[in-house]
Amino acid sequence: MKVEQIYTGCLAQGAYYIESNGEVAIIDPLREISSYLEKAEKANAKIKYVLETHFHADFVSGHVDLAKASGAQIVFGPNAQPTFEAHIATDGEELKLGDVTIKVLHTPGHTMESTTYLLLDENGKEHAIFSGDTLFIGDVGRPDLAVKSDLTEEQLAAHLYDSLRNKIMTLPDDVIVYPAHGAGSACGKNMSKETTDLLGNQKKVNYALRADMTKEEFVKEVTDGLLPPPGYFPMNVKMNREGYANIDDVLAKGQQALSPEAFEAAVNETGALVLDTRKPETFAAGFIPNSINIGIDGNFAPWVGALIPDVQQPILFIAEEGREEEVVTRLARVGYDNTLGYLQGGFAAWQAAGKEVDSIRSISAAAFAADYGKDNSIKVVDVRKPGEYQAEHVETAQHAPLDYLNDHLAELPKEEDMYIHCAGGYRSMIAASILKARGFDNVINVEGGFKAIAETDVPRTAYVCPSTLK
Repeated sequence: MKVEQIYTGCLAQGAYYIESNGEVAIIDPLREISSYLEKAEKANAKIKYVLETHFHADFVSGHVDLAKASGAQIVFGPNAQPTFEAHIATDGEELKLGDVTIKVLHTPGHTMESTTYLLLDENGKEHAIFSGDTLFIGDVGRPDLAVKSDLTEEQLAAHLYDSLRNKIMTLPDDVIVYPAHGAGSACGKNMSKETTDLLGNQKKVNYALRADMTKEEFVKEVTDGLLPPPGYFPMNVKMNREGYANIDDVLAKGQQALSPEAFEAAVNETGALVLDTRKPETFAAGFIPNSINIGIDGNFAPWVGALIPDVQQPILFIAEEGREEEVVTRLARVGYDNTLGYLQGGFAAWQAAGKEVDSIRSISAAAFAADYGKDNSIKVVDVRKPGEYQAEHVETAQHAPLDYLNDHLAELPKEEDMYIHCAGGYRSMIAASILKARGFDNVINVEGGFKAIAETDVPRTAYVCPSTLK
């Protein structure tokens, strides 16, 4: 028996490859399926099952394409109603895979079709659970993402309590927990950076698995402090339930190389959003007017999903040479299939063609401290998440979280300088580019973010440990 976790950091997502005696099951695969096919072929094994723990909201799964390419059977748990052919397993059903068995445990709560897969080894011993978004390391799945559910988040949380107590916590302590996500995913509140653990340890350290916890306490704690989910989540659920375009077709369309003239014409004709995926500091020095910077080397796909509300939005992009396929692939992972091409030769080609360019003033934390020292009434905007801001911030800073920046535009001045920062510089440049595109011409990005500011004498609020914040 072989079990391999295939973890994708930019999505904080874990897919799984299970192999036994020439047969393979893939759990929650990514949309680009070639690696799974190659892995099975190299092992001279056949992919028998594609197991889905639920209809994912934060990424588009590769289940449909993988089943077509391999002949495998797609399996969902009870209550799932996909529009394509799939086996809807019953609670307790056992699926044979070579010399091992995969038992279906229906664990509703995150969503009503949520299912945990229990792996029994060659001797029938409980070896591991693939818990999807039901149980994470240090957390559990949020109960407010069930699309088209008639249940409230409190009712879903109550289902989750029962699922954990009756289906998962009754398993032996030495069972390995393999979740669908780790820290950075929006599918939970406070996941660990660890991507696997023993169930016994989770019973000790995971707040949601406390033995003396009542259902009422669980519901209150799990639903407390939930931020609104990203807008693209329901559209990803729809694609995972109803199917989607073939990834090869999406990649071919998105990798069309366009000259500066063709690129400009395509923007004007299609109303496409211009997405610049270069590094923040490179973008600041020069960019196409009205383009938005979301750097490929950060949490690219989640921020695209959070800030571009429509997955059908036409997108044209600028990338570092050689990274064009990576950009299109990572957009497709979260359902943005309408990528129309990229600027051939990159921004340098745009400049060489004599096209209009724009820039953003970017200063060091020391320069910011000097400006603040001269006039502490300067406008400072902190675009970090609420928990980061509440823990510690510049005394006079206004809070405008990047996720909801558009909701704060009316509060921000267009006529005066506005100093923008995040934690390290990635998010502040995204915010600065959005504000520039909205006509805020006096934005100033603070390089290094709050981490660098904290090393200056700029006055800050007293630090409050994030674990004490609600």
